[in-house]
Amino acid sequence: MVVTGASGFVGRALMQRLRADGRPVRAVVKARGDGCDHAVAVGAIDGQTTWAPALAGCDVVVHLAARVHVMREEANDPLAAFRAVNVDGTVRLAHEAIRAGVRRLVFVSSVKIHGDASGAIPFTETAPSAPADAYSISKWEAEQELARIAEATGLEVVVLRPPLVYGPGVAGNFRRLLDTVRRGLPMPLGAVHNRRSLLYVENLADALVTCADHPAAAGRAFLVCDGTSVSTPELIRRCAGALGVVPNLWSVPVPILWLAGTMTRRAAAIGRLTGSLEVDDAAIRTVLGWRPRVAMDDALAITAKAYLAGRCSALSAGLER
Repeated sequence: MVVTGASGFVGRALMQRLRADGRPVRAVVKARGDGCDHAVAVGAIDGQTTWAPALAGCDVVVHLAARVHVMREEANDPLAAFRAVNVDGTVRLAHEAIRAGVRRLVFVSSVKIHGDASGAIPFTETAPSAPADAYSISKWEAEQELARIAEATGLEVVVLRPPLVYGPGVAGNFRRLLDTVRRGLPMPLGAVHNRRSLLYVENLADALVTCADHPAAAGRAFLVCDGTSVSTPELIRRCAGALGVVPNLWSVPVPILWLAGTMTRRAAAIGRLTGSLEVDDAAIRTVLGWRPRVAMDDALAITAKAYLAGRCSALSAGLER
């Protein structure tokens, strides 16, 4: 098996799972020194990437490498930058995989190809596509290209669309949430009544292995989650419990939060905190028999333990300097 993006957050968890299972796996990274021993480096990912040395002799590719959300976008044309990696690079990989005799390509997309908010009804795989930003547009376009390639060539394509992924070493918004909860900062979200689906990184790794192996996965797209949807304040409470602190939740009416977000140009952030983004993962459970191995509370406890250990290590390193 080949894993692209093997040095990334999800890639590390998947590599660890495959090696624990004793399965032969080839790690593919952008550059040597990315944290994976004996990995194949392919350089920049776009429509000209040479994937052949990484694909020789392999029958399944799990494609994780991607341009993901950029907090401080510097590209003059963000959509073009996302397309170069996520669409052109993926299409190039698929064609080279076919030439190398690869049987199946598992592609990690995003729930956001359906939109930023599910509303009262959870997304299913048949929900209309409504990507709202450059990242999700590029993922949706990549899915479409892979479907065309699969139809024309017989390559078995499997697509996974995860929601927010968390676990040890998580960065981005989830890391900021842990920071805020740990510090006891006031969070005016106690009156929010939404539903959010999340996915523990080891559960995602397990789902990827299932999609790589199961005969019935070929040609399918699956939504996947931990199986427990939570509101934003409930997630805060669970994170606080895992961190061993008391959450500082205030109940501020949601319309006031929206007004504050509009006035401070943070409406998008308020939307993420107050809106619902819930998925129905019945298809992967029914068709593939997949179930999450780790329950959310256990996964949050593992994540919090790693987060606190990382903070202690960073503080110790700072004191030693």
